[in-house]
Amino acid sequence: MKKAVVCSLAAAVVALTGCVGPMGQVGGTWGGLYTDVSGAAGVTSNPAGSKMGQASSSGIIFVATGDSSIKAAAANGGITKISHVDYHVTNVLGLYSKTTVTVYGD
Repeated sequence: MKKAVVCSLAAAVVALTGCVGPMGQVGGTWGGLYTDVSGAAGVTSNPAGSKMGQASSSGIIFVATGDSSIKAAAANGGITKISHVDYHVTNVLGLYSKTTVTVYGD
């Protein structure tokens, strides 16, 4: 009986943690209980600029919305020449997730 309960709980955790987890290039590091990581997503040969733009997407349980693309972040900052891109991912138990992409340039 205990084994069945443990297996059921483990299956529920696995099913829920994949629902709104970080995806794509920025989703490489993930903690099962809590994730709060930042890093570089890309660099170009353009010189460092004076502008910054951000775009975010988030999810709660089975619903995820937003546009955290580099294109959206650049548009939000009025950037046409990107110098580099950073990201920040937060995830709590796979129930809540937020990804923010920051673009720098001119």
